[in-house]
Amino acid sequence: MSDRHFDELATRFAEKIYGGAKGAIRLAVLQADLAEALPERPLRVLDVGAGLGHMSLWLAQRGHQLTLAEPAAPMLDGARQRFAEAGQAATFIQAPWQELLGQLERPFDLVLCHAVLEWLAEPAAILPVLHQLVAPDGWLSLAFYNKDALVYRNLLKGHFRKLRKERFAGEGQSLTPQRPLDPRELAAQLGAQWQVESRSGVRVFHDYMPQEFQAKAELLDLLEMELAYRRHPSFAGLGRYLHWLCRPL
Repeated sequence: MSDRHFDELATRFAEKIYGGAKGAIRLAVLQADLAEALPERPLRVLDVGAGLGHMSLWLAQRGHQLTLAEPAAPMLDGARQRFAEAGQAATFIQAPWQELLGQLERPFDLVLCHAVLEWLAEPAAILPVLHQLVAPDGWLSLAFYNKDALVYRNLLKGHFRKLRKERFAGEGQSLTPQRPLDPRELAAQLGAQWQVESRSGVRVFHDYMPQEFQAKAELLDLLEMELAYRRHPSFAGLGRYLHWLCRPL
């Protein structure tokens, strides 16, 4: 298994992830968490695996200085276009995470690493690099595909054979991540270098709703309820993604 890049899937990615409620909920939760935690001053921000630049643009529009790193040229081109259309400046680097330390001179106040770990052959290998990229008093915004939610969804569907074989990875051109993360394992890997300051679930109930209810629900209602329950002790761990804000030790 090797790291997965989205060289040929930029358009499909945009439509699948950000073309409906799923993407809107993801952005709403991430933005709410960051707005709550970050200081009110301009920050130097690095977006690792920036994709089409949705989160980076939101931060740039709030006065922060953005550097976007993305290995897939079509995705980075889409991010450049998004910034140009919004009249925002940023630095764009086409590079995988393995090359970043050699290209960046000093650490950042905030590093975003959203929906990256689950596409890596060895997710734990990126963690020491992220630690070097974050300033000693900085933040790491880490969002990842939650194995617990995938198990629960398969339980609800009765996919018991799949669960017994632990076959969770997407295949071929699928946009299902190839390596969902066990949050307990990740917490143990972070433990020596990071303090997790806050934990939120992303889509803690939306993906479990029957499709007819999803179709009838108003987006504003979905966003309100997802934000209200994103840190509920019984529901946060069911989020399809988990968002952790971390400080270096």
